[in-house]
Amino acid sequence: MAVRRLIRRAGVRVADSDEFELAELVALRDELEDAIVVAIRGQRSIGRSWAYIGSALGMKRQSAQERYGERVAS
Repeated sequence: MAVRRLIRRAGVRVADSDEFELAELVALRDELEDAIVVAIRGQRSIGRSWAYIGSALGMKRQSAQERYGERVAS
């Protein structure tokens, strides 16, 4: 996936940069987490179970629900 390559390259580039660039890279983590919540909310709206979502996330149903349940419901 092209996004993965871009993120890895950004890490290498930021390794030689200042703290502002590092902070910008960390901010991407928050944006990615928000995008995951939107995706899970959509999956739940079409009837996907927490077991299905947990499997896609590489975790157990209960872990997925504990991590994302409140954020998806709001």
